[in-house]
Amino acid sequence: MARWIAAVLVLGMTGLAGPLSGQHLTLPMKEGSVRFAVIGDSGTGGSAQLKVAKQLAAFHKVFPFEFALMLGDNLYGSERASDYADKFERPYKPLLDAGVLFYAALGNHDDPNQRFYKLFNMNGERFYSFKAPKATVRFFALDSNYLDKTQFDWLAKELAGSDSDWKIAFFHHPIYSSGEKHGSHVELREQVEPLFLKHGVDVVFTGHEHFYERLKPQNGIHYIITGSAAKLRRGNIGTTGMTAKGFDDGYTFMLIEIAGDEMFFQTIDENGKTVDSGVIVRREVAATSVSR
Repeated sequence: MARWIAAVLVLGMTGLAGPLSGQHLTLPMKEGSVRFAVIGDSGTGGSAQLKVAKQLAAFHKVFPFEFALMLGDNLYGSERASDYADKFERPYKPLLDAGVLFYAALGNHDDPNQRFYKLFNMNGERFYSFKAPKATVRFFALDSNYLDKTQFDWLAKELAGSDSDWKIAFFHHPIYSSGEKHGSHVELREQVEPLFLKHGVDVVFTGHEHFYERLKPQNGIHYIITGSAAKLRRGNIGTTGMTAKGFDDGYTFMLIEIAGDEMFFQTIDENGKTVDSGVIVRREVAATSVSR
């Protein structure tokens, strides 16, 4: 019963070993669960991106996730056809060949025309939503570079109209952050947080900060920053009192599994080492348990 009262419990589970690293998969691999990966600030084409991509492909063999969220800054620098190949298609070729779908959000280094690139699955839109296969989980991708009235009204309508159990938002700029370089995007927070609270958003994934930070729940919502899939800003997590777990000593990606009212997560560095893991209980269920 205590597990339901706590919003997040850090787990010490053991499981299958990652083939590159000898590290263990902590995720439970429950039948019928939703499985996906999360990467942010990934598009450099450099050695760090390749290391993370190699670990992603290795862990996919023991945790066959169906899709991946991209949190912006998907392509740094020029965006010619060769750059899409060097900074996306070649690094993630094993995953693309395995049928993994990538869903992108736009970052401040991204040309908005990325929305027309077929493999980013944006269908020509700066902001969009999609539902996980065979599950009541809906994802909302935002363009946090410019939240105009059109996007705001769309988000309000989409959130209000969704009957999914889980509502998960992902975009580039974090509205809560302990980063000393950027910090919290307060103006964006003032715009979107009331909608998140009103319509039951459970988890928000963002990038922009080149580190990993899982924040303590803010008004019942879980915010996770993972912007270090190819770039890293060491020693940049400041002391704010908001950090549940921070890691700025290496590059990272996340593996996520949603089973019923629980979201299991595992954060892994470029060497295959697990730097954070745990479970998040869906906000409505956690609130009900606390009130009993």
